[in-house]
Amino acid sequence: MGGMQRVSIQLVDELISRQDIEIKTIIQHVPWKGVEIKTAFFLLSLIYKLPKIVKEYEPDVILFSSMVTASLAKFCRNRIKVPMVTINHGQDVKMPVGIYQNFVPKVFNALDGVISVSEATRQECIKRGMDPEKGVALPNGFDMSDFKETPDKSIARKEIETTFDLNLKGKSLLLTVGRQVKRKGHEWFIKEVLPKINSEVVYLIIGDGPEQERLKEVVNSSSVKEKVLLVGKQSDEVLKNAYSASDIFIMPNIPIPGDMEGFGIVLLEANLAGTPAVAADLEGIKDVIENGKNGYKIEVRDSKSFSNKIDTLIEKDLNKLSISSRDYVLENFTWNKVAQQYISYLGSVIKNRSASTR
Repeated sequence: MGGMQRVSIQLVDELISRQDIEIKTIIQHVPWKGVEIKTAFFLLSLIYKLPKIVKEYEPDVILFSSMVTASLAKFCRNRIKVPMVTINHGQDVKMPVGIYQNFVPKVFNALDGVISVSEATRQECIKRGMDPEKGVALPNGFDMSDFKETPDKSIARKEIETTFDLNLKGKSLLLTVGRQVKRKGHEWFIKEVLPKINSEVVYLIIGDGPEQERLKEVVNSSSVKEKVLLVGKQSDEVLKNAYSASDIFIMPNIPIPGDMEGFGIVLLEANLAGTPAVAADLEGIKDVIENGKNGYKIEVRDSKSFSNKIDTLIEKDLNKLSISSRDYVLENFTWNKVAQQYISYLGSVIKNRSASTR
């Protein structure tokens, strides 16, 4: 599963567990290979099946998991009288395909409500014709089950040293996790920020993607190549150790037309392991980091401020920020709390729809 799919399943699990909600799910389970074709057939079949399901089940509201599935609203609006709401995540709004972008405003018009995972994503919806009164920004929730117990930092560091044949004595570990695409800013950070950091650091990059070969070339030609470790995709066990072993999580995103960071769930994963973040003040990241509580946001492409903040955090005691990072996630992003916000919003949409059809 990708990020959007994982979030959808977690939301469903939370709603099923509640006594005040009855939920019927329509979920497509397919492997990544051929997913586009199978999804197209899945949606086409639902154009005819969804009105029948609604008639049989009589729901109060329909919640689509993304703008892709929300496209059904346009085709089913005249045959479905109950309110329809979608969640959107960023890329499913900004997808740089002309036909798709021409269709997005029509989908917004057919919907009764829109839940964006960040204010930046909501603003992109407004740019594409969504009525501002129709949409709200609510965060992604976070599944704590895999992070109830995080490895002790000293033990995790030893595991990372063994796994990647490293010597971290006297060095701080910087970590980036995510798909290696241009908007993640890996290349910019290696070229522009890493050489300016005065502290002794190792920069560990976990993940793969279309930019991986390019990043290898950048590292090999860099003056700080001995500080960078590209390790590709890793197991969950290694990932947990990396989160706990790291001193600072790095998210140096840059703006790329047609692409965006809708939320940044990896920031929360790092925070739960007690690792604060230094990240670009961009798009969905704005809603995840609160300066001084779970990390710091730096102006986009400001390499000097980025390196200075990293040096400052390393030079000072990170313990307080480490503790507050974990507490901040637990206070604001558990699915229990986020799902209640969803339910409250859906309730208001149902009420508004009912009032408008009287």
